[in-house]
Amino acid sequence: MPRNNVTFEHAAAAEAAGFRACLRCRPYRVAGPVGSDAPELVCRAVQLIIGGALDHDGTEEALAARVGLSARHLRRLFLKHLGASPDQLARSRRAHFARRLLDDTDLTVLDVAFASGFGSLRQFNRAIREVFRASPTDLRDRRRRADRLVADGGLALRLPFLPGYDWPATLGLLSSWAVPGVESVEGETYRRTITVKDAPGLLEISPGGADHLLLRAHLPYWEDLIHVVDRASRIVGLDTDHSAGVEVLSDDPVLGPLVRSRPGLAVPGAWSGYEVATQVVLGSGLADFVASRGSAVPGLPGGLTHTFPLPSGEFAVLEPGIGVAAVAALPGLDVEQAHRVAFRLGCREAFPTGEPALAGALAELGVSPATRWHPWSALAAAQLMAASGRTR
Repeated sequence: MPRNNVTFEHAAAAEAAGFRACLRCRPYRVAGPVGSDAPELVCRAVQLIIGGALDHDGTEEALAARVGLSARHLRRLFLKHLGASPDQLARSRRAHFARRLLDDTDLTVLDVAFASGFGSLRQFNRAIREVFRASPTDLRDRRRRADRLVADGGLALRLPFLPGYDWPATLGLLSSWAVPGVESVEGETYRRTITVKDAPGLLEISPGGADHLLLRAHLPYWEDLIHVVDRASRIVGLDTDHSAGVEVLSDDPVLGPLVRSRPGLAVPGAWSGYEVATQVVLGSGLADFVASRGSAVPGLPGGLTHTFPLPSGEFAVLEPGIGVAAVAALPGLDVEQAHRVAFRLGCREAFPTGEPALAGALAELGVSPATRWHPWSALAAAQLMAASGRTR
């Protein structure tokens, strides 16, 4: 009966309240990004957790220091907005990603443990039993025949999205920003090279079903695969729920028609802050930079030829969720460039007027950047760029 039901937004919150994850359901098959009403500091801390801040002996104290809070205050914010502490969220994410691999792949249990970010098999077994009240072997034995994904090469995984997600529109934006030799868009497929422990890898993202994209990962190692998948999700904008912004902007006299025609447009992200900042600064010189300093990878499809050079210098410190002011404080970036970088790193208040497609859209509509779009400026910018149809 409804009065006996308790609803949780995140699996971690249900587990923190003492509930066991259902053995029949597949929570990882349902998109569960952090709600857009959460404070920026919480969103940034979640992005750091996604990036591995609490893996391999990372602590809540160190995580709190990175976002400028005390550990106690950070836990208070997490419990208020997410229903779980940072440690509980990190453990839940690792456990549910591990079940995803147990269901969808034929990786060994040992490979699943390290691919999910656990430091040891013992730690992995303990966490799985705590979350699911079952062993990893029991969970694999329970998987349905339809769970296992079969792909033509590479490891295939689902990237779940919220209803209405607009892959073609998101893909169009990614195409306009593609790094020569490193990223490409062909048909309905996005591809890019990555570096994993100094070795090259390839990611391919394409339509998969009514509620998910399909990621094919061709990697040299499976350790910390969870972070590769999280970063792939961030690139295609699946890490954030924009529904609150869509609701507000739908009533705007200028943006309303655009938003209502593309309510599922996501704000695409980037593989790394270093990569997007380098792209913004070098502009047309980016291709030569990649060719001269990146590692050549022969025989790849879609015109991919190199991995992006490894991070170095001031831009190596750029992290997801960082604000415009923090980016602008770095040497070599002006305020306009800072907005372009912060936009790709998930700052919802960034408005990158330096992007040709955005400048063109504003000129066509005869409007100036509007403060009334705050705090959904990034979503407004993405809508305008998608409507413009221009490329750099």
